[in-house]
Amino acid sequence: MTLTNRLVNATMKRLSRILCRVDDEQVARIPAQGPLIIVSNHINFIEPLVVYTHLLPRPMAFFAKVESWDNKLTGYLFDMWGGIPLKRGSADIGAIRLGLEVLETDTILAVAPEGTRSGDGVLGKGHPGVVIMALRSGAPLLPMVCYRHEGFWDNISHLRRTDFRIAVGQPFTLQANGATVTREVRQQMINEVMYQMAALLPPSYRGPYANLSEATETYLRFPETSVSNVQQTLDREALL
Repeated sequence: MTLTNRLVNATMKRLSRILCRVDDEQVARIPAQGPLIIVSNHINFIEPLVVYTHLLPRPMAFFAKVESWDNKLTGYLFDMWGGIPLKRGSADIGAIRLGLEVLETDTILAVAPEGTRSGDGVLGKGHPGVVIMALRSGAPLLPMVCYRHEGFWDNISHLRRTDFRIAVGQPFTLQANGATVTREVRQQMINEVMYQMAALLPPSYRGPYANLSEATETYLRFPETSVSNVQQTLDREALL
């Protein structure tokens, strides 16, 4: 990492801490090495700024809509931070190939399965692009969600800092178990992934994945010593 990169990253992290009250305690759960696909929600623009700078020094790459490079500042930052231009609305095979190459270098690849910003913080339906990369690479997936910052712009206009909470769950791998990976199977896989993300969010943020009791885990494999994120949340909420 160049001196310029270190200075920019330090400045951006400091800026994020000025603008937001960042609760990043659970970032310590992210493995220090090895290929990893982080699956996360996407509310607004501030997530790349906070997440990237708070995951350092682990190298990370992420997908961003190709239009982001129309802005010179954003394009500069995304190039420095490992942004992969993604053409939305169709299967961008080139971007998927670049994502797989990233995973071969033991770099974190961050993917937002919703495919776009929610704006209001409510989880949207997942798209199965990440399923292809997970199956081909064999890399584990780690659900990580960010929330409470959907009111960022309103807070800025009133000179208020914004809460920014990062929650990290249990890792798992996707396995087809000998099944033909049809469109229907891919959709079930991404639904299972999305429920693991939803389990890390407060109920009001879970959107179409609000009913955790409907979650399946047919294609998910967790380490023998861990309990799935959905089951942990169901057990915890049953005690309330």
